Amino acid sequence: MRRWATRGLLLIALIFLLKEASAIVLPVLVALILTFVLAPAVRTMRHHGMPEAVSAAMLVTTVVGCAVLGAALLAEPAAQWWERAPQALSQGLNRVDRWRASIPGFGPPTERRAARAATPPPADPLRERLTSEGVALTAQLVGGGVKLMVSAAATTILLYFLLASEHWVLSRCIELLPHRARLRCAVLSGLRAAQRDISRYMVSLTAINMVVGAVVAGAMWLLELPNPGLWGGLAMLLNFIPYLGPLIMAGLLLAASTASSLGDGGVGALLAPVAAYLCIHGVEANFVTPQVVGKRLSMNPLSVLLSVMFWGWLWGVTGAVLAVPLLICLRSVSQRNRRMRPVALYLRGSDRPCPPLATLLRGSAVPSSPTSGAQRPQGKALDLEERP
Repeated sequence: MRRWATRGLLLIALIFLLKEASAIVLPVLVALILTFVLAPAVRTMRHHGMPEAVSAAMLVTTVVGCAVLGAALLAEPAAQWWERAPQALSQGLNRVDRWRASIPGFGPPTERRAARAATPPPADPLRERLTSEGVALTAQLVGGGVKLMVSAAATTILLYFLLASEHWVLSRCIELLPHRARLRCAVLSGLRAAQRDISRYMVSLTAINMVVGAVVAGAMWLLELPNPGLWGGLAMLLNFIPYLGPLIMAGLLLAASTASSLGDGGVGALLAPVAAYLCIHGVEANFVTPQVVGKRLSMNPLSVLLSVMFWGWLWGVTGAVLAVPLLICLRSVSQRNRRMRPVALYLRGSDRPCPPLATLLRGSAVPSSPTSGAQRPQGKALDLEERP
């Protein structure tokens, strides 16, 4: 009992240590995930005679260039929305007041309405607060921007060195293990499997999200929502966060349509951007992504949601984006460790129907199920195929 209590306290201390050390841990984790994604391309170039340092420099330059280009394209429309945020917020609140007044029993009394019309309109508290606290707000934005730039620079430099020395680092890690062929083979196959799964997941998800962003931008342009490119870019970025990202995007679209001229066209015009986005996301999440990603990378939805909530609480938006890759790493490790096999069972997604509880209590579900017996050889064959 005392041993379990000690382990629990160590786990809690480790969680809060990771939260406090996010400035150091996050760049390392992001660089490792990007190394897993880009390492196959570096190995392919090395097999064709290109030095690892040159191929790593080319890939890192391409990634940084795409990120800078995307940020530059989204910066101008985002600045436009930021400049008119107080006016848009005031317009949205006025529309909400008019809708409330049109509903019997929810509007303000006539006397209060007349008194409000007689008195001059009060000053905008949001504008006054932005004016009075402009210096503090600017300092916070500058400080956050400096931290982001330092973190991005550290991640970029670390990514280059990890890509340029990926083969050397992996060889040294295998060399440090005990001289047991089975252990070294299991560790190497686990690393390669995690690398392959994360690379396939991230590349496929990036391609799907780019298409989703383009379709959302086209839909917002047809619906005449201002700055459709901004909403397409946000849809692409937020789609990297499972479950929570689409909800945030739907809320942003609802707020934007309320604050824009679409709010004057009635409830149908107001909800049209949100409905269009939810339809696009529904098609992508239920038909496109399962077909592209495949059953090999299918995860239990409950474990994905819990992972997003935990890592999002720990590290914010970056942690929510890293939640699924970290879950894939955990599943790859647990599949090759006998003590962690139950963890892999909970993480793995499966279309096989669960047996009745009464059958499980009698203990006859495993030997009598025709699909369970076929599932075990597939798992063994998968482990043998992943070994080099």
